[in-house]
Amino acid sequence: QVQLVESGGGLVQPGGSLRLSCAASGSITSSNVMGWYRQAPGKQRELVATIIDSGFTNYADSLKGRFTISRDNAKNTMYLQMNSLKPEDTAVYYCKFTSFYVGRHYDYWGQGTQVTVSS
Repeated sequence: QVQLVESGGGLVQPGGSLRLSCAASGSITSSNVMGWYRQAPGKQRELVATIIDSGFTNYADSLKGRFTISRDNAKNTMYLQMNSLKPEDTAVYYCKFTSFYVGRHYDYWGQGTQVTVSS
């Protein structure tokens, strides 16, 4: 089992910045992928960005250039730096951890953290 704790959400004005954190604990495998997803009211959950254990990253096309994903493997922590925030970025942001072990994968989700962009 892997436990995920997100932090860093809140209320920010348009054009502002926030940094989200996701701390993982428990059975952390060396082969894994961490990611951020978000879900706005009335919409499906969507990919924000992912980062694998080696540091390779992938972003939703619409968010490239404003959001930056990173991780500190020594701390088992992932970050999401969000700049130039827009009202449409308002959503619950979820952390996801995928472990790869003996030919199978296991997905774990955090509880989510609310990000509200409003003046």
